[in-house]
Amino acid sequence: MLSKLSLRNAKRQARDYLVYFITIVLAAALIYAFNCLLFSNEIKELSALLDSLLVVIVLTSLVVVCIIGWLVFYTTRFMLMRRSRELGTYILIGLENKQVARLFFLENLVVGGIAFVLGVLFGNLIYQALRAILLSLFHKTYSFGFSFSIGAMLLSLGYFAVIYLFALLKSRRSISKMKICELIHMDRQNEGEVIQKERTRRQVFTVSIVFGIAGMVLLLIPNLLTGLLGAFFLIAFLYGFFISFSSGVPEFFNRRPEKKYKGHTLLIFRTLSAKLATMGVVMATISLLFTGTLIAEGSGMVFDALFQGRTKQTTCFDLFIGSRDTSEGTFDQYYTMLDNAGIPVRDSHRYDVYLADNAQMTEYIMANMSGYFRDFDQDTLLRASDYTALRAMLGYQTVDIPTDRYTIHCMPFVKRLLASYGQPLEIGGYTLTSGDIYTESFTQSLWDGNGSSFILVVPDEVLDNQPVSHSIYAAMTSQPVIGTAFQEIKDYKEVKYASTEVYDTVFSKADIEAENASLYALIVFPLYYLALVLTMVAATILTIQQLSETEHYTRQFQLLHKLGMDRGELSRTLRNQFAIFYAMPAIPALIISVPFITSLGNALDAGTLSGPGQLIGIVFLTLGLFFAIYLVYILVAYTSLKRNVLPDT
Repeated sequence: MLSKLSLRNAKRQARDYLVYFITIVLAAALIYAFNCLLFSNEIKELSALLDSLLVVIVLTSLVVVCIIGWLVFYTTRFMLMRRSRELGTYILIGLENKQVARLFFLENLVVGGIAFVLGVLFGNLIYQALRAILLSLFHKTYSFGFSFSIGAMLLSLGYFAVIYLFALLKSRRSISKMKICELIHMDRQNEGEVIQKERTRRQVFTVSIVFGIAGMVLLLIPNLLTGLLGAFFLIAFLYGFFISFSSGVPEFFNRRPEKKYKGHTLLIFRTLSAKLATMGVVMATISLLFTGTLIAEGSGMVFDALFQGRTKQTTCFDLFIGSRDTSEGTFDQYYTMLDNAGIPVRDSHRYDVYLADNAQMTEYIMANMSGYFRDFDQDTLLRASDYTALRAMLGYQTVDIPTDRYTIHCMPFVKRLLASYGQPLEIGGYTLTSGDIYTESFTQSLWDGNGSSFILVVPDEVLDNQPVSHSIYAAMTSQPVIGTAFQEIKDYKEVKYASTEVYDTVFSKADIEAENASLYALIVFPLYYLALVLTMVAATILTIQQLSETEHYTRQFQLLHKLGMDRGELSRTLRNQFAIFYAMPAIPALIISVPFITSLGNALDAGTLSGPGQLIGIVFLTLGLFFAIYLVYILVAYTSLKRNVLPDT
């Protein structure tokens, strides 16, 4: 009988708390999918750097388990309070406390078990998506193949066992010790107003605002200690703000009757104040989760842009070698090593980068752009013939270099500034006027690259008597320069550097791409993983809170309809209540996270981002993704309540 009752209640629970059930399924799917990465030999073989993926995913999963555990504990406690009269009735008709506790335990365990099984099945699809992304980052061929990892399933099952057993055993212990009267009246218990006195509310509210401002300032300072202190201040701000604000809502309106009785404010105020006055701590926790969501998501996008730009910034050539040894045979040993490794070179060019008479252009940039870092004492120059050969090798459009002008090739972030320069340059006795500007990727962020964010292309004869800064060998190959072949080249570079005062800069595009792909998997994947779970958990708790009030809303709106409010007015009132309730925890999160993401983007080296527009795009994309998920939960709750509580006519 108890088993049948448990199954019946489990079905009803899954139906009544469908949003919670779906969230648990998705959480199980994400946990399983990321655990599959840990046990995949195919992923481990992509790069040696992915050996650290095990530690990163385990640590992230532990954080996720704590967050999901809080959701399960909160929801289980919430369901126990909502069903306390039903459970108390079971005791009244003859069941023992231990039997009722076992009944509640089993039905929640059934729901959790079904959610886990569905999560594992759906997690295989998520794993295939993660696998496809990783393989594409490493330029490997992807083919779909349904797989099942025993190790990933057992590890995920261990996580879920810890989550559910902790929450359910605690609830079982509570039911076993409760008296019938305590159980029947349990649904009347609330969080309670934390602060009772008006004066104390004002003081806490003021102090919380001060903590919030101080926390923001400290968090934006690039220092670990001040950052940790700033994070503590922001947490104190969130809890102090919501505890004092939600408790002070009734007092605010009682002192302003003209606002209280304006339009439908009284109805909205009365409903929200009853809920917010008893949800200060919960609202603060949800706002903290939203803050973590936006920071994790925005940081992931900033790092994504960093890794994507880093490849283009480092080298556009398949193999790039720069050397301060400008002698004719400085690259001969590298040629030999490429031949011995069997790496076919499609095209290559050996050339020199020259120095101007002064740093006229560099000083102009430094005077008009903050954060610019100079690598050369003079402006860097390149022969027009070398520039033309390099553009052809890279497949860029052919351009004309006038004999009386200088052409600028620069990174995009300085183009606008250099376009406004327009001054003539004196180089080796020649006077050259301003010419065209080009911004294709051109290896301009290295010490021995094609200038420091820019280089001036001038006619060949202008450089006949100019000093050489460094020599470069650039090559395009038919197969990637990676693995053992590239390691031998780097080893030779180290030997050469150890024996002389000359040092070489060696980069392979394939090696940089593999390194960035590994960092992407180690940093960006876990941040998105964490952000998604945080969003789902916080939005689920808000939605459960709203849907649990269906009966209350139904009685309230039926009465208002009988008193003369039409369906349109009731619908507007419901929308306003929803908007305020769901906006309250999101607004502080926006205020905290947007400056943090902006500061993080500005902390990157100049040229990492293409300009302020890209950083603004990152902020808006972060907010867009967050609200896209958040709105799904809001619409589910609103549609359900609107269908159930609003009168038909």
